[in-house]
Amino acid sequence: LISPMYSALWYQRRVHGGDEGVKFDGNDVFTPAGWKEAYAKYVEGGWPSLPAPTQYGGQGFPLAVDIVKSEFCATANWTWFMYPMLGHGAVECMLSWADEQLKDRFLTKLISGEWTGTMCLTEGNAGSDLGQVKTKAEPLGDGTYKITGTKIFISSGECDFAPNIIHLVLARLPDAPAGTKGISLFLVPKYLANADGSLQSQKNVVCAGIEHKMGIKGSATCVMAFDGSIGYLIGKPNEGMKQMFSFMNTARLHVGVQGLGACELAYQNAVPYAKERLAGRSPTGTKFPDKVADPLIVHPDIRRMLLKIKSFTEAGRCLIYWSAFLEDKARWAKSDKEKHAFEGELGLLTPIVKAFLSEGGFEMANDALQVYGGHGFIKEWGMEQILRDVRISTLYEGTTGIQSMDLIGRKVMMNRGKDLASFCGSIIAFCTKNMTNVEMLPHTLTVMKYATEWLELTAKLMATAQKDPNVLQSAAVDYLQYSGYVTFAYMWLRMEAVARKKLAEGTSEKEFYEAKLHTSDFYFARMLPRTKSLVDTMTAPTKVLTSLPAESFIIE
Repeated sequence: LISPMYSALWYQRRVHGGDEGVKFDGNDVFTPAGWKEAYAKYVEGGWPSLPAPTQYGGQGFPLAVDIVKSEFCATANWTWFMYPMLGHGAVECMLSWADEQLKDRFLTKLISGEWTGTMCLTEGNAGSDLGQVKTKAEPLGDGTYKITGTKIFISSGECDFAPNIIHLVLARLPDAPAGTKGISLFLVPKYLANADGSLQSQKNVVCAGIEHKMGIKGSATCVMAFDGSIGYLIGKPNEGMKQMFSFMNTARLHVGVQGLGACELAYQNAVPYAKERLAGRSPTGTKFPDKVADPLIVHPDIRRMLLKIKSFTEAGRCLIYWSAFLEDKARWAKSDKEKHAFEGELGLLTPIVKAFLSEGGFEMANDALQVYGGHGFIKEWGMEQILRDVRISTLYEGTTGIQSMDLIGRKVMMNRGKDLASFCGSIIAFCTKNMTNVEMLPHTLTVMKYATEWLELTAKLMATAQKDPNVLQSAAVDYLQYSGYVTFAYMWLRMEAVARKKLAEGTSEKEFYEAKLHTSDFYFARMLPRTKSLVDTMTAPTKVLTSLPAESFIIE
């Protein structure tokens, strides 16, 4: 079912979505040739509604099923997939916070994909610091609000896919307190509806311009003008940040999927090239005497890059599916205690998924380009576009630095490491359970050691931060990277356990499982040791960062 969709989206990316980009005529946005038709097929196939509740026209599938579809779409054409992906985030936010009247009016068409959705947070003066949001919301006395302000960097803010777009907008009520505690969330349609349900001809929200970007050029990144636009309050006043996190957490997991998709697409291109391109001879002697040279894949340095991408991609896939499974378990938990535990682990892993996979996606795409040598720099091979498109993933939905602060600050320090202790406890329990498997023992002991070290490092940083307020920001990115490598090691240990069990039982997929074991060996030998330098850097004195005067960064 997914394969034809994947092929079609890949074709639309490679043939029509390269650098053609969107076009803006001062009023409307036009997507690359064939993209609108591809979206119509996507909606016709029922793909947008997979995980949504049947009550509003959804199909009720687990998110773990939907995330597989998302990976295929992200790999084939992430830029195109941004349009329906943001609608999914709007649905999740509304399901959690909107009243029944709003749900009945808007959810069915959002879920079906007939309408698309966006989130409108950023302003020219308010990026990561949303406490500076100035967009105003004036109550009109009839349950509606007049929204006035300008939002920037709004992905999919305008497009030709759907007759209406539902914008979720952060704004301030007249009596709102300062900072993030005074932000409310509003639903603002592109077109308002008439009494008979038909859409009005005049736009309620307009696109004032589009950004010209390094990558993802087929995605319209818009400046949105709200000039007395009519909107509807979602949930309670002044709780917009809490409500919008339902949208942002969904988006952050999908940005992790973007990183994974870049890894997979780069790998799918680099491996055939390495097998076909002839250059030099193997260090251990000629492997293909009938050819003028051996293929690239015989060279250890090429294998280093390919195995690096393979080991990162497969562990990343495992972690993303694991996270989706946690969200499903939280959704259908039998008790509040169970729900809280699943949500705690998911909250801990979300910044790792977002930041570690987006940073890794860029690194792996860069290595795949390197496999091509000079040809990777040439546009016709498509590798440079993968690199440009994935670069944004480390920036939007919170930069790597912000995700790292979210992990070490909010997810670890603020609850005294309880969720981390629970997760590491699960890792240690898994290791203990598999201690009798002699073949796995070296990796099992390694993962157990790292789970213990993770807790010890956290305790050390927590203690040091009591004396030095610069510690958390100084250590944050290295701490997240360390956490990502250890979490990936745990994912590899779980995969290794399954692979060894399948091989012991006898399987028709012997080559597949043996490749898993080889790739796991590579990860433990060549990727996990990166943590050693990260331990040194995250625990280094903060004065090496803070003592240089600002004027000394450039000496005139």
